Amino acid sequence: MELVLSTHLFVRHRLTTVWLERVMDAGFSSVEIFCARQHIDYADRGQIAEFGHWFRDSPLRMHALHSPMYSDDVWGRSGPQAVNNITHSAKAKRIAVVDEIKRAIEIAEYVPFRYLIQHIGVAGDEFDQRKFDAAYLSLEEIRVFASQRGVEVLLENTPNDLSSAKRLNEFLAQTHLNLNYCFDIGHAHMGQGIEPEFELMKDRIRSTHLHDNDGREDLHLFPGEGSIDWRKAMRLLHSQSSRYPLLLELKEPQGMPHPVAEARKAVDKLIELTNTYEQ
Repeated sequence: MELVLSTHLFVRHRLTTVWLERVMDAGFSSVEIFCARQHIDYADRGQIAEFGHWFRDSPLRMHALHSPMYSDDVWGRSGPQAVNNITHSAKAKRIAVVDEIKRAIEIAEYVPFRYLIQHIGVAGDEFDQRKFDAAYLSLEEIRVFASQRGVEVLLENTPNDLSSAKRLNEFLAQTHLNLNYCFDIGHAHMGQGIEPEFELMKDRIRSTHLHDNDGREDLHLFPGEGSIDWRKAMRLLHSQSSRYPLLLELKEPQGMPHPVAEARKAVDKLIELTNTYEQ
């Protein structure tokens, strides 16, 4: 399976080519860039052009871009207006959010990537048909804009009542949007369970987010540090392994001197589990 690392691991740091070189040197073939302004300012065309030159001369590929969750550079702490929520019922707010996401997608004009990972709603959102309707309008525009740049939009299962596996399937059935999924194993563990959510999503899974938690909080721990049964989880993932990579989306532990190298050790342990199925 292809091994990919999300820059979420070092999202508290400014993204530079030094970080990308560490990812490449650790043996990851591709990277998913987590779009947060304190990490990568997608409005800074000079910075993005620099990344474009670096990727053209590097074997490391950009697999995906995680859609920006906030429009500010302090992780949404500047206020609720900074939250990028595509389910806004107010047209002006929804248009502003879509425009923000478009600016991020324009990275593809400098650094080609395959997927945009998109949330529907925010953590804890309750179901509301009007939010589904707003999400449809947003995604239809985002999908067209992305496809013009060679990018496919993937919907991620997230911990709210709008984008569980069941809700995502309902959303696609209602809207007839032909979109695929990013399966977040940590979010599934917090919801209806990894196996039930995987079974509902598996035909449309094109990418993954692998991280651990306690089943209650979205902690983005290294595999083995939470309560996920990784032997069972990897058996599930291995059953469809030709469709997607193993993509780690981890949080940097305080005091860890070499987080990228430790991430590679973590994914190697997951690979060892899959090897036992083939013997």
